[in-house]
Amino acid sequence: MNALIIEDEIVAQQAMVRMLKNNFPEISICATLDSVSKSVEWLSNTEIYPDLIFMDVELSDGKCFDIFERISIHCPVIMVTAYDNYAIKAFEVNSLDYILKPVEFKDLQRAIERCRRQTHNANTDSALQSKPAIKSGGGIGRYKQRYLLRYNDKIVMVETSQIAYFYSEEGCTYLMTASGERYLMDSSLDVISKELDPAHFFRISRSCIVSDRSIGNIAKRLGNRIKLTLKPSSGIDSFVSRSKTSDFLTWLESGEQSI
Repeated sequence: MNALIIEDEIVAQQAMVRMLKNNFPEISICATLDSVSKSVEWLSNTEIYPDLIFMDVELSDGKCFDIFERISIHCPVIMVTAYDNYAIKAFEVNSLDYILKPVEFKDLQRAIERCRRQTHNANTDSALQSKPAIKSGGGIGRYKQRYLLRYNDKIVMVETSQIAYFYSEEGCTYLMTASGERYLMDSSLDVISKELDPAHFFRISRSCIVSDRSIGNIAKRLGNRIKLTLKPSSGIDSFVSRSKTSDFLTWLESGEQSI
């Protein structure tokens, strides 16, 4: 795996090089750059395109987001910065992870593991070209991979694979993880439903979107209604709307129905 480091502080640059060499021998550093202009020029002309970029936010001649405005980045990016107020912006340019300085090994290991999983999934998708991509909104085969959420004074990153379900209650929208954490969302269920892979998520009612990982028991009730036992339990209304019952049962079998 080839990695590019974009960092204008020499000490931080050297520390990252040392941490990668000492702990991740499979990663080769193809270059270290310190500015927006040098990064744009190098990425536009290099013959060895990186598999991963470690990118500081504030560079010697501007912010790293200027790079994304001038060229297209074709590999995962891990933001490494001393500031936590750029996390939402980093998410908007599809950065894979967001690490705060000073860099801790566990954070670096987590980010690199995410990169490995993404690369593996991309390779798997390429090998399955015979299966048509599922449409979602205006894009094809492009679904939300993670959500950046504000929790007290922190920014929390939740992978979609960790999500059990979304639900609305008293005018608010919540995300529930498989491990039982609940987070308040800024978006409505109408917006969220267009961002999710319909192979794994289904909107059972106006107030709830479930993942296939969250469904425990399925029980029939009077009037041909279906009630789900969701994991983890939160006491929310988990009835499938009558109008969605047929599509829901088909989705359980195929995982490819629209949400």
